[in-house]
Amino acid sequence: MWVAFGLVALALYFAQSMTYELRASDNRAASLEAEQAIEGAARYVAYTLKTLGTNGAVPDLLSYQREGIVVGTAQYWLIGRTAQQTTPTEPFFGLVDEASKLNLNTATLEMLEMLPRMTPELAAAIIDWRDTDSTPSQGGAESETYQRLQPAYNCKNAPFETVDELRLVMGADMDTLYGEDANLNGILDLNENDGNILPPFDNRDSRLDSGILDFVTVYSRQPSDNRTNVNSRQDLSAALQLKFSTTRANEILAKFPQGGPRGGGNATMTNLLMFYYQSGMTVDEFNQVATMLTVTNAPIEGLININTARAEVLACIPGIGTDNAQSLISYRQSSPDKLTSVAWVTEVLSRENALKAAPYITTESYQFTADIAAVGHFSRGYCRVKYIFDTSEGTPKIRYRQDLTRLGWALGAVTQQKLQLAKDLR
Repeated sequence: MWVAFGLVALALYFAQSMTYELRASDNRAASLEAEQAIEGAARYVAYTLKTLGTNGAVPDLLSYQREGIVVGTAQYWLIGRTAQQTTPTEPFFGLVDEASKLNLNTATLEMLEMLPRMTPELAAAIIDWRDTDSTPSQGGAESETYQRLQPAYNCKNAPFETVDELRLVMGADMDTLYGEDANLNGILDLNENDGNILPPFDNRDSRLDSGILDFVTVYSRQPSDNRTNVNSRQDLSAALQLKFSTTRANEILAKFPQGGPRGGGNATMTNLLMFYYQSGMTVDEFNQVATMLTVTNAPIEGLININTARAEVLACIPGIGTDNAQSLISYRQSSPDKLTSVAWVTEVLSRENALKAAPYITTESYQFTADIAAVGHFSRGYCRVKYIFDTSEGTPKIRYRQDLTRLGWALGAVTQQKLQLAKDLR
């Protein structure tokens, strides 16, 4: 009897072990399905940008699939951001425009200081991190400061290559970088609205206070090749005559003195809004030629897309600030058909403020984030990967890839409930 009892116990033990092995294998298979769905999603995003994101266009949300896309037995979602978040506890789905953010390599000290949760010391340290000298700015930090840390390291004194480099900058603690958004999904999850019960510690006000990671980039870059430099009078004349009559083209050119706009490196127009004001063109006329024009033959780094930037980023731009940021967003919402070129800001801002903002703004975008989350069969095997796509050279290219699975579930409670319901119905 004891022998029989022992054999039965061994059989039950091995049966239970095999059950665990089966579950582990099934979960691993689901994880592989999710990973393959993410790879497929990345190809789909590249196709979407190639067909819809041409010449600096931001793909319309309704023109591509963004959530719950089925790939075999898996599904994937594109976690996005929006200036009109209607439900703070549920994610917005779509691609994220990198030009809607502040570029760490080009933003001025004053612009950086306007970011949420930013401190003057961190803003100064960011400037010191990217500049080429070893002299600390007021409140900033150079290698002498970093050498006192454990482990010690030097100040980079070169441009940021990724946003994650901020973790190395003096004063960039986790609270400043992440805020209450511990999993960087742009929504208020349960653990982000429970006070001090679970990390991150929050103020329990039912509103998401994001960290600066949500508002900065290093990728925004606008090409200038195959465009007409407005500072070359001959080239400008030819470009204008492609769109307007010879008489109208000459009327526009007459607004500029002979020799300016001019070539030979003696540019008089430093941004397109300055050119628009001086040209005397109507908004409709300027909209016809804006994408053909440039003020330099080199790529332009760090321009902010005023059609997609959120209020927090718009407030950082000189001439806009917190006073005008919401006015610009309201105009965008009420007049979506008038956002073709930067000239639309003249409908909201005074000429003085518009010209202050002009060197920093655009309506074109060439870099996009695809933050892709996926699950395999039976809603198992959750994975999440972030890609940065660059279309500035024509064909979309992946510039950066980062696995974010470690940050945990990022699709909100409603999606989780839908997946559970679908699982129960099987």
